[in-house]
Amino acid sequence: MKAYAEHLITEGHCYQSGARNIRVAADYSAWLASKKYKVTDVNEASVLQYEKFRQKNRHPFLSDHAALIRLLIVLRALNATAAAATIVLDHLSQIIQDFEQHLMQNHGLCETSVIRHRIPLRKFLWQCCPDGVSCFSSLRGQDVRQFLVQHAHDQSPSSAKNMCWTLRAFARYLLYKGYTTYNLSSAVPSIRRWSLTTLPEHLSSNQIQKVLNSCDTSSAVGLRDYAVLMLLSRLGLRANEIALLKLDDINWHAGNLNIRGKGRTLIALPLLPEVGAALSDYLQNARPKTDSRSVFVRSLAPHSQFASSAGISQIAKAALLRAELTLKHKGTHIFRHSLATNLLQAGASLSEIGQLLRHKSHDSTRIYAKVNIDGLRALAMPWPGVAQ
Repeated sequence: MKAYAEHLITEGHCYQSGARNIRVAADYSAWLASKKYKVTDVNEASVLQYEKFRQKNRHPFLSDHAALIRLLIVLRALNATAAAATIVLDHLSQIIQDFEQHLMQNHGLCETSVIRHRIPLRKFLWQCCPDGVSCFSSLRGQDVRQFLVQHAHDQSPSSAKNMCWTLRAFARYLLYKGYTTYNLSSAVPSIRRWSLTTLPEHLSSNQIQKVLNSCDTSSAVGLRDYAVLMLLSRLGLRANEIALLKLDDINWHAGNLNIRGKGRTLIALPLLPEVGAALSDYLQNARPKTDSRSVFVRSLAPHSQFASSAGISQIAKAALLRAELTLKHKGTHIFRHSLATNLLQAGASLSEIGQLLRHKSHDSTRIYAKVNIDGLRALAMPWPGVAQ
């Protein structure tokens, strides 16, 4: 128990949380003794048996499972019990994993981009290649087209387009690996999706300030959330870029911030004074003590980095709800749209906005021209018979 207690302290658990973890471990130990189990018998299977026993005899807490997993980690670090069994993937999961590795290693996609293609690919494999690799040689373009006809109408235009991209990339992967002798990607049709058909939803400067003011900066969580929202609203960072931000990425002397953008690119952005002040306040007064080099970490122990960009998105969503704003979308991207729109209305050019938001294509920036009503009005031709 001493090693377990030290592990809990290292993770940053408070006294109450640590005591709860130790009580669960002690109860589990007593159950092991009643079953005549040895320490070497401790594994995921015995944890599952114990949890079923607990469910019958008393109401378990949600944190109990995490406490037992921590105990397993400590025991395995001490070589007191057997290492975790190697997870054997089913044949379809192995194919998907190999394809994802191919996209990351050979095409430079990041993990968050790769995950978007997992669900449509698994659905395709289940339907068209249930036996895995052995099916690939008999796969035909008609199979691909029938799958898309069946499922594309259930998707939004963007999701259908993503499904087509996935199947094209997978078809090229099959040819690259030698699973097929011809390129099936030509069988994947293009999904018609008109660009620039909608106006980007955005917040006014006053609404953004209302969102920022909703943070309770007298608390550690409030200071963290305020710093996150400043990065979103003042620099237009993406959620994933904030989640990946490291302490070493902040150059206080040069006054810039190194951002890991799309395609694993590293870009230096100016560290605006108000953004730097928010980060400094959080790092000095609110960030938990932890070995993690991530700028933003979980407020509850273990104080590790966010598992994904979902944690940043949740911070933004909670702040927008607190501000009681009526919005169709409550994600992080609304801050990018707002920054671009407000800068355009203040006189910035589309080129300058594209550089700030790090758009690789001008098409990504052109949509903001639609919100510049005054500029469009000056360019519009007067309607015949109506011109004054």
